[in-house]
Amino acid sequence: MSVKVNLEEQFARFFDTWSPKIIADLDDYQIKLTRLAGDFPWHTHGDADEMFFIVEGNLRLEFRDGVQTLGPGELIVIPKGVEHRPVANEGEVKVLLIEHKDVVNTGDGPVSAHTKAAERLS
Repeated sequence: MSVKVNLEEQFARFFDTWSPKIIADLDDYQIKLTRLAGDFPWHTHGDADEMFFIVEGNLRLEFRDGVQTLGPGELIVIPKGVEHRPVANEGEVKVLLIEHKDVVNTGDGPVSAHTKAAERLS
């Protein structure tokens, strides 16, 4: 049976940042929510694309060849292998992510204090 998900209710269940929460599964992908504040290390995901959909706030995505700024209702797909760095320096940003189930949030880089396994909110 399909289960509907209310994003506001799910965001109200957690307040930590840079720690993705799984809210649904889609074949071999997971739909995650996360809160972002400050900046994140440069990284790549060599084996999978990554989609950011901005629910609230403004996110700057830095790439080695430029910058994209996203606001509420906008999304971007980062192709596998593209080095990027999310930056949320204008206040907190609420993001919906669609990522392959095996994706690590810090990508192909070394494990660091930013590396977090996604937790299921159900």
